[in-house]
Amino acid sequence: MTTAAALEASGPAVDTEPIIEVSNLSMRFRSKRSETLALDDVSLSVMPGEFVTIAGPSGCGKSTLLKIIAGLTLVTDGEVRLYGERVTRPQREIGFAFQRSALLEWRGVRKNILLQAEMRGMDRRHAEERAEHLIELTGLTGFEKALPHELSGGMQQRVALCRALLHEPRVLLMDEPFGALDALTREQMNIEMNRIWRETGTTVVLVTHSVPEAVFLGSRIVVMSPRPGRIVETLVPGLPDEREYSTTLTDPRFTTAAERLRDLLGASHVAE
Repeated sequence: MTTAAALEASGPAVDTEPIIEVSNLSMRFRSKRSETLALDDVSLSVMPGEFVTIAGPSGCGKSTLLKIIAGLTLVTDGEVRLYGERVTRPQREIGFAFQRSALLEWRGVRKNILLQAEMRGMDRRHAEERAEHLIELTGLTGFEKALPHELSGGMQQRVALCRALLHEPRVLLMDEPFGALDALTREQMNIEMNRIWRETGTTVVLVTHSVPEAVFLGSRIVVMSPRPGRIVETLVPGLPDEREYSTTLTDPRFTTAAERLRDLLGASHVAE
């Protein structure tokens, strides 16, 4: 269910048909000795152009839900549809940004980004043009030949983001990609991510433990319960699409949404 009128609807203009549909999804992990219910009766729709953040306590199944949407994990009960088609295998059409950048240490920035093109058999010329555009978009100009160990953690994550966006996916799934960064770098990456979302129009679903990150980035915030993960509430903060950190954090709409999210999570110290 959605919060009261204080959290008004906002976000980019969207089409009427969901790009992601999760219906009555449950996930059980079985071993010889036990069975664990990780997700229980989760239903969620994501519209084209939305930026949906998923927040919840550790172990609630957030990352599992993301992997199921991507087709990397097969669901036990229920179903997931992507572009209207049921997900039964890994989805090549999406982009996926993981918790770690996972860059190849012997390849420079441009070559790490173009690894996506090699794996997908993309047209080389188009891929190189696209890589140059993404390098400029993410502020990596001048570092095209730099090796990963020569880059800061934030810059490494920018390279990983470029790689995930190289094939121009309509959907980008992000599993706590900024969790290992220091607070200042994380804020900068949040600002960059908001700008990239606005400029590309990509539909984004991001999993996070951070209350400020969930509210700052999300056009909608999906809040999950402890395991087994269930959706307990959806917050719509009503913030403008374009967000600057200092002004957004003092916006009453941000404060209202952040306080409600902390209440739902049951621990204000979750915020980073």
